[in-house]
Amino acid sequence: MHRPRVAGLASPNRYSYGSTAAIVTSVGLIVGFGAASVSRSTVVSGLLIIALADNISDSLSIHVYQESQNFEARAAFRATLTNFAARFLVVMTFVGIVVAFPGRAVQVVATVWGMLLLGVLTYVLSRLRRERPWGGIAKHLFVAVVVVAVSRLLGRWIAAHLS
Repeated sequence: MHRPRVAGLASPNRYSYGSTAAIVTSVGLIVGFGAASVSRSTVVSGLLIIALADNISDSLSIHVYQESQNFEARAAFRATLTNFAARFLVVMTFVGIVVAFPGRAVQVVATVWGMLLLGVLTYVLSRLRRERPWGGIAKHLFVAVVVVAVSRLLGRWIAAHLS
């Protein structure tokens, strides 16, 4: 089945999983660590671990899954590399936010940036599927808000009970 392209973007199946994971995980980590009052270097360390170790693990998982589904080897490899690159680049934007913004502003800016990225990604996917985007955007943003809220609660609990 032919999938249309949007404004020169590569096929979303190559970057949508990695980008979504990077967005939601990065915002959750920043908000959760912020609630636990950890240092800026700890937040950056956590993001870099996500950008590398967790990313390699997820990319390998995607690749093995594609091989198990008998995807053409070259296409599976390209999708794996594109997923890795997309996730790495997205996480690095959050590293930039942590480095560039002071104190509590980091949580707000990261959350707004994450929701914007997730909304745009959902919009692109909806348009490719020839669906109305607003329902999908609302659903995806709701899930992201739940992740952020749970991360904040966990951060507060950790600060109160394990500090």
